[in-house]
Amino acid sequence: MVFVVRSVEDRQAFRCLFYLVTLYGVASWLAYSVAHMRHVQPLGFDAPPDRFSEARAVEHVRQLTVGTGGRQEGNPGLEIAAQYIKSQLEEIAAKAGPSYKIEVEESLVNGSFSMYFLRHRVTLHYRNHKNVVMRIASNISEENDVAFLVNAHYDSPPGSLGAGDCGSCVASMLELARLIIDTKWVPPQPLIFLFNGAEELFLLGSHGFITTHKWRNSIGAFINIEASGSGGLDLVCQSGPGSWPSKIYSQAAKYPMANSVAQDFFGIIPGDTDYRILAEDYAKIPGLDIIFVLGGYFYHTSFDTVENLIPGSIQGRGENLIRLVKAFTNSSLLVGNKNNKENEDERAVFFDYLTFFMVFYRRDLSVILHSMPLAILLLVPFYLTFRNITLGSLFMAYIDIVKGIVFHFSALILAIIVPVLAAILRLLFTKHSMSWFAHPFVAFFMFVPSSVIGLLIPRTIWKIKETTYFWGAYGLYVLMTMAYLLAGLGGGFLTYIMTLSMLLAWFSFSLTKKKFGLQSLTSLALYVVPLIPTLLYSVYYGGFLVQFVIEKMGMTGSLPQPYGYFVPDIIVAAIIGVVTGWCVGPVLPVAGHYLTRFSIIKFLLQITVIALAVGSQLFPYSTKAPKRVVLQHSFRTSDSSTIEEARYGFAVVDSNGLNFLFDNSPEASRWLINNSVLSFDDEFVTDRSSWLGSYPVSFLFSGVSYPARTDEILKHYESLPNLFVTEVLNLENGHRRVHLELYLGSLSEIWASVLNITGPLSNWSFADSTLPEPQLVSGGPPSYVCRLSGKSTQNWTFWLETTNSEPLRVDLAVLDQYLTPGTSELKSLFPNWADLIPFSTFVSSYKL
Repeated sequence: MVFVVRSVEDRQAFRCLFYLVTLYGVASWLAYSVAHMRHVQPLGFDAPPDRFSEARAVEHVRQLTVGTGGRQEGNPGLEIAAQYIKSQLEEIAAKAGPSYKIEVEESLVNGSFSMYFLRHRVTLHYRNHKNVVMRIASNISEENDVAFLVNAHYDSPPGSLGAGDCGSCVASMLELARLIIDTKWVPPQPLIFLFNGAEELFLLGSHGFITTHKWRNSIGAFINIEASGSGGLDLVCQSGPGSWPSKIYSQAAKYPMANSVAQDFFGIIPGDTDYRILAEDYAKIPGLDIIFVLGGYFYHTSFDTVENLIPGSIQGRGENLIRLVKAFTNSSLLVGNKNNKENEDERAVFFDYLTFFMVFYRRDLSVILHSMPLAILLLVPFYLTFRNITLGSLFMAYIDIVKGIVFHFSALILAIIVPVLAAILRLLFTKHSMSWFAHPFVAFFMFVPSSVIGLLIPRTIWKIKETTYFWGAYGLYVLMTMAYLLAGLGGGFLTYIMTLSMLLAWFSFSLTKKKFGLQSLTSLALYVVPLIPTLLYSVYYGGFLVQFVIEKMGMTGSLPQPYGYFVPDIIVAAIIGVVTGWCVGPVLPVAGHYLTRFSIIKFLLQITVIALAVGSQLFPYSTKAPKRVVLQHSFRTSDSSTIEEARYGFAVVDSNGLNFLFDNSPEASRWLINNSVLSFDDEFVTDRSSWLGSYPVSFLFSGVSYPARTDEILKHYESLPNLFVTEVLNLENGHRRVHLELYLGSLSEIWASVLNITGPLSNWSFADSTLPEPQLVSGGPPSYVCRLSGKSTQNWTFWLETTNSEPLRVDLAVLDQYLTPGTSELKSLFPNWADLIPFSTFVSSYKL
């Protein structure tokens, strides 16, 4: 690649590009460091007892992971974890002085309810899930005093040690409880720590607490701490009802990590937290949902280990938590808002600035502030024509602003379209997608230069005055701010602060260009300098967003081919295009004058081509960015001792399909060829009904299944699940009620049992005898799905009611975590970059 810069204009253009690249490079480095908590120094074991120590917390994580062997429902490690937590709490309580009243207890929760998850209705029926609860109060407190709750879950999903999710949360709470007692701080209002044992089973632990526990009605506010990764920003993703929880957070947090945009878009992320139970579906308690959002490569994988926790993350979380607990328990709002529901729907605008400080203002104030740029925009034509104001000149000034708006809008759209086209073009000539997955920096080299090309295209084709372009760009951001405001969303601050900084920048530029001239880079520099705080925030927030999206592309689900192959690359390219647009957009009205040169566009195009070519040669996965693979060993049974068929099922949850997996897993492929079959013909393709045991997560799966041995499992389990009719009653209304008993056999590591009921069902004994709307499973007839979870040593008993004599069909899938020797051997043959989530499923069908 050879560049020949022939003209003064070209040399000036490349100097401008170099200065801007340097500016954005420094901003990116700073933003990356902050997002990965490198500015927070973790404290060691020798830290003073009056300080929160990450090292002490990490030791708890180690005990909850390595020391338990896994904390899944059905795994003995879950009870080991519960006893470890309880013993630590009792040890802390034993050190408390006479000024405290401390209670530590275990509680077994039972319940039944329906909810939507992943856009599907599921009924959840559970029993004997264990919560561990600690209440710290003053010795003069009463049982019904308003309390503050801190919640986290100690269970983990199948196949994961759960160091980040959510061993780090439990460890933070244990260290926080120790810190409170060791510093002899007595909370003004009671403080309740809830360690719930069934969040991964769809929020059952928190549901059991808030519907049955004796302290449930005393909760005045709460913090739910969660993790969708191994650390990084501990982001406030949801806040409410009302704005006061986020206000207290803004005042108290040492390292504030929150913005109201997260709440605007949290609902589109496939997942939920206990916040939903505590603040939305059941209790309507004001609270905060605080989540580790980076390190998502390891989320729900076997790589979620202590070694992969991001240093500084737990320290930052802990130092925030102690301040928040003190602020909430000292706040009059905790008691005052307990019975006050007047402002529960009020939204606020808030955002942190690189975790250094936080800006917070109420919705009513945001209406005033966010409308001010619009008032300025409407006055701009008077400013531009004040020397010769006529109706015609004002009209033309407004027309120029509209032209500028359209011009800048087209640039922002092209900033998205061009990298998307580059992504599609690359995939037409490569064998795999997501080559940036394990190498996020490659995505920036692929798509940022092409996005900048898109930003420059309109000015290359059409000439426009700097004044028209500037006020058009300003006007577009004003319209975006107003759109956010009218929609009742909290993200309008992004464009609002852009408009303010652009006004300062234009004022600076207008003064300096008279002295230095439009062609001088000094004028550009004095335009950019007032923008730097806003540009830095845009890079910080935008860079975090891109990293978050890249990490989550590893679990988007099996997408229909051939178009699904393109989806992750298109999404990442589009997101980078959006981020590039809002990071570079405010600079364009002036910098575009220098950058709109054919030599610059050619240079950016060459970088894009080289990055696309190099990126295509990179392997998309590694042990730091594993590929998730689901391995299901399914057994179709006819009774408690007979297996009709066994199969190995495989599914992937990203766009690189099973062909890619087996092409790069030669040992596993040979094993299947020798012991079963390896084919992708239609007869081996499975639909989502084959994954009923994982419902509703099964809607992310599609894959293949191959014949497997039926004898190995019977060497381990003497008896298998079976469903019996115990009684049939003919009711007075003409309905028929069938009483059933589900026998789980000798299975000992059951995660959950799922019933899929098809036919004229009119009622059932689940969810307080309330029948939800039916669901469609793999295009079949409408059906009703219920998940049963809890201790498997007892049979399940329930009844189903039908409207006529037509039979009901019940499909049963029992998901067990035991693996046969053959399955374990097959799992071990896959490369280390493939993270297999293995389980056994026992499937049977009944007509009643």
